[in-house]
Amino acid sequence: MEAKASARASARYVRMSPRKVRQVVDLIRNKDIGEALAILELTPRAASSVVTKVLKSAIANAENNYNMNPDLLYVAECYVDQGPTLKRIRPRSRGMFDRILKRTSHITVVLREKEE
Repeated sequence: MEAKASARASARYVRMSPRKVRQVVDLIRNKDIGEALAILELTPRAASSVVTKVLKSAIANAENNYNMNPDLLYVAECYVDQGPTLKRIRPRSRGMFDRILKRTSHITVVLREKEE
């Protein structure tokens, strides 16, 4: 059995919490690219614009690098991994401080062609 060709794109070190990005990415998994783009366009979350960029990049990679038909593409895999966390401090009373964790994400989208 031969492995199916897949096109991927990723965005690394995105300054957004992985938990928030996963909520958006879960909406488009296993959808056609037209439907996925429509869902992302109508999703009122900050992460949807970043995920849209990654999806469009994956579509361009599929067309230009792998000669795939864009009408047959679907989102085979999409996942979000945690990147490095930036640690900052906020002064508090009595000379203490609270630590602020500014989280980053690595977003990956993989596209494949549907079987006809």
